[in-house]
Amino acid sequence: MSKQPHYMSIEVENISKTYGSQKALNDVSFKINKGEVVGFLGPNGAGKSTMMKILTTYIEATQGLAKVSHFDVKTDAINVQKRVGYLPEHNPLYLDMYVKEYLRFNASIYKVSKPRIEEVIELTGLSPEAHKKIGQLSKGYRQRVGLANAILHNPEVLILDEPTTGLDPNQLVDIRHLIKSLGKEKTVFLSTHIMQEVEVMCDRVIIINKGEIVADKKLQELRDENEQTVIVEFDYRVEDAFLLKLPHVKTVTNTYGFVYEITFSTVNDMRSYVFDFAHDNQLKILQLNQKNASLESLFRALTMEAN
Repeated sequence: MSKQPHYMSIEVENISKTYGSQKALNDVSFKINKGEVVGFLGPNGAGKSTMMKILTTYIEATQGLAKVSHFDVKTDAINVQKRVGYLPEHNPLYLDMYVKEYLRFNASIYKVSKPRIEEVIELTGLSPEAHKKIGQLSKGYRQRVGLANAILHNPEVLILDEPTTGLDPNQLVDIRHLIKSLGKEKTVFLSTHIMQEVEVMCDRVIIINKGEIVADKKLQELRDENEQTVIVEFDYRVEDAFLLKLPHVKTVTNTYGFVYEITFSTVNDMRSYVFDFAHDNQLKILQLNQKNASLESLFRALTMEAN
């Protein structure tokens, strides 16, 4: 269909980047549709930041083609910059500036109206701290300033490099929620090396390792394998044979001590069955968690073996 490219927010074709003899990216290709929230997952040093810097016109690729909203990052950098909101990994802020002063300064560069500054302050939950200097803010609030700045000019595409690094659990929840809500009206491409980030915020995951794309999957595909893993820790050792009698059990692994990983072949939440099992056998449960075993095992298989 000739109309299809119209819906592409990001197009990357055969991008490579070499620093001396070091290949940071090797023949990378992917496409991101308008309105998708895509997680770019990989170990540290896999090439995530390099790819994002190319897409935001900060550095040039050695070879290949990259477009954002149909504009070539190499030949049409100004148009790309107008349409992209970028939060770099080490968010470079002017610590001596007040929050509003900093946003006003950037608004003047983007030629953004004053009401928009108040709007992004509200949107990113910065209101309680907006009168302070950036240097007085916690890491969580500094990330909000970075996000506010990234969305100031109402870009179509958000490129966020490790947006939740160094946040405490409460800040994490807030920032994830904010990114998820921004994803309702924008295309979001975010890098992380944390599995849970992808599970909470994204529709799709692209996994990169040593500069090469090793997987590109919709999270729904990974969830739909009708399988779940429950991690449970009892206060006493349990024979595997007893746990294998639980409904829908596929495998039981005693990982260490009294911790068991139980895989079930069903989409139903099986934690209540494990809880009942413990109750019936006078066992105490010290921890009971679920994990997306599919995403985790895929990530491990693709990034560990290659190292």
